[in-house]
Amino acid sequence: MNEIWFENLTIGYLKGRTDAKVVAQELTATLAAGQLTCLLGRNGSGKSTFLRTLAGFQPPLAGTLSGLDGRRENIVSVVLTEQLDLRRLTVSEVVGMGRMPYTNFWGTLREEDHQVVNEAMRLVGIESLSTADFGQLSDGERQKVMIAKALAQQTPIIILDEPTAFLDYPSKRDVMALLALLAHDQQKAILLSTHDVEIARQFADQIWFLDGDSLSTISPREFDATRFFFETEQK
Repeated sequence: MNEIWFENLTIGYLKGRTDAKVVAQELTATLAAGQLTCLLGRNGSGKSTFLRTLAGFQPPLAGTLSGLDGRRENIVSVVLTEQLDLRRLTVSEVVGMGRMPYTNFWGTLREEDHQVVNEAMRLVGIESLSTADFGQLSDGERQKVMIAKALAQQTPIIILDEPTAFLDYPSKRDVMALLALLAHDQQKAILLSTHDVEIARQFADQIWFLDGDSLSTISPREFDATRFFFETEQK
């Protein structure tokens, strides 16, 4: 089933064997297939920690987290904000890195792997860039390559941390429209964090607002940014 569901989840960091730093708690929701979910919240609310926990990079401190049974790299692919230093690699080589969970020790791509890579580039619309140097691409093009890499990994769930950061407005719209299309057409469960409220309202199927001790699930049409951001600041 292409979803993650969690109940009364507490996220944070272990400090030694017994102490823990709690970032947020009592979080309950379902990340469903076929939907683009945007995660919003004030700076410091724990969005990145939350994403890392759902991606399986760090364990929850308490609560139930289901849907990640089996090898994580076969279930969740992750696109981080940090720009990777992948100079001297072509676009197709970078996208091909998404096939690493399925290759041999040397990372050799088989014919079927190349077909998956080509299809991922086609879906994202970057076939013409396949032989281009990744290091020479624009920020928007690089982000599309990383999304294609996640698609090539063939996971039912894709998690992205600030995928539109540092992009100009047209590129933001392009990336968000692409992710919404992939969620709907490929029945992927896609979750991304963003600070761009209007972009989220335009393209998300649902919005999650993280506020320390609560996670609100809101329809994009009903999301009142002024209410959520300013009321939570006054708590």
